[in-house]
Amino acid sequence: MSGATLAAGPRIPKHIDETHGEKYDRRAGDTAGLGGIMGSLRVIELQLVAFIIVFSASGLVPLLDLAFPVFLSIYAFLLSALVFPNYGNAESLQVFKGNRLFQLYVVFGTVIGLFLPLAYVLGGFARNDQDSVRAATPHLFLLSFQVLSENLISGLNIFSVPVRALLPILYSMRRLFSLNGWVISTWFTNKVGQDIRIQDEYWVYFGRALSAANAIYYTINLFCFLIPMFLPRAFETYFNDRAQYQAEHPKQEKSSMSSMLPSKLPVPSLLKKPHSEEGKKSEEDKKSS
Repeated sequence: MSGATLAAGPRIPKHIDETHGEKYDRRAGDTAGLGGIMGSLRVIELQLVAFIIVFSASGLVPLLDLAFPVFLSIYAFLLSALVFPNYGNAESLQVFKGNRLFQLYVVFGTVIGLFLPLAYVLGGFARNDQDSVRAATPHLFLLSFQVLSENLISGLNIFSVPVRALLPILYSMRRLFSLNGWVISTWFTNKVGQDIRIQDEYWVYFGRALSAANAIYYTINLFCFLIPMFLPRAFETYFNDRAQYQAEHPKQEKSSMSSMLPSKLPVPSLLKKPHSEEGKKSEEDKKSS
């Protein structure tokens, strides 16, 4: 969800001779530990689809946030088809290797970005706190779409590394606006009264801490991980793969065009006649002289 799924590389097949169209069961490199925290990808994807449908039908997500994933999906396909075609294999799509610190970073983002906001929204429904639910739902909706997109892209292996890097960056930039609205709602709109119950006071503080933690985490993730680290390495890997592909498959347009042209162009007969007539006149002049 923080782009770490795509940065760690795709799931690679069980056997080397399997094609990329078949099923994948583990990730490249030493990132297999990430699968334990995320569980079964199929179950997670079905749950995310259910969350997206519920959030879309609830009317709590703004129209711009509903249209953004559709626009971004179309944009990613256009980039992959027209600008950044995929030249690399599954191993080249692995930008970072998942060490222990990297796994803890992913786990922390999963907990504060997905699980706790989901509990916060469900608790808001149970407490009939419409303001808290309306403030947290856009972030949770966009993050669910982002996780679903990252899992599908990582499994299908059809997008190049630059598209994989740009996708979480664009999602994160959009979600920062949603997180800004959540922070404003919890810290400035929902104020703690004098005669408030202790449970309600704890609920307000929980919302404030959660919104601030998400805003800080995803701001750092965008400006300290995705843009300065993931994006440059993704483009470097892509250009190396493209150079290697062009070296192995050189363009033969010039040779094919030269083979189509004849070696000697025939001289038109109309151009030969004047020269032959001039030759006959010169011979007649010599004889007369």
